Amino acid sequence: MTDPLVIRDIEFMGGQASPTGWSPEARTLPEVAFSGRSNVGKSSLLNALVKRRALARVSETPGKTREINFFRINHEFVLADLPGYGFARVAKTTRETWRPLIEGYLRHSMQLRGVVQLIDSRHEPSDDDRTMLDFLAELGAPTVVVLTKIDKLRTAERARRVTELTNVLGMEDEQVIPFSTVAKIGRDELAEAVVALVSQPSWRAAVPPPGVTRGRSM
Repeated sequence: MTDPLVIRDIEFMGGQASPTGWSPEARTLPEVAFSGRSNVGKSSLLNALVKRRALARVSETPGKTREINFFRINHEFVLADLPGYGFARVAKTTRETWRPLIEGYLRHSMQLRGVVQLIDSRHEPSDDDRTMLDFLAELGAPTVVVLTKIDKLRTAERARRVTELTNVLGMEDEQVIPFSTVAKIGRDELAEAVVALVSQPSWRAAVPPPGVTRGRSM
């Protein structure tokens, strides 16, 4: 299979730590944001997506990413790595800073083309997961759900679990991608989804093209 996303160049642009703090200048490239609970496997997924070992640091300490980190890919588009949410041991003041940071970015970035929402396939969606999906649906943001750590389930259980979570979340089948960095499952499907997102016009001002779904089904 031809690689749908060949990585030729990656540049770390910087990290935005507050709604009024630094953000990339001259933002003209389309952006795709990656969101999920702390310890859902987001750093490992990003590394697998771009086929690099250390694009996003993998830590055993949940809540390590505390900024929105921006990575320019092939001088064509930008990946935005959002702070992980839902980790109780992170200081309350830090969590209170993250919420307006994440919400402000998702609500106001004019270059945002869509969001990849990560959910641990082994567990039911948390209240924070549902809140995020509701918020994205409210915005009308094109959303892809990635079910991480699918390798932790027995092979015979995986298809059934994907169907269950797709129904629970009210998503369409084409919006949900099972994923495993360990078993190398779902990387190309995710790459195709990212390429589709960055190829479409801004959803804030235009109706998405056929085959691209906004938000989740309500």
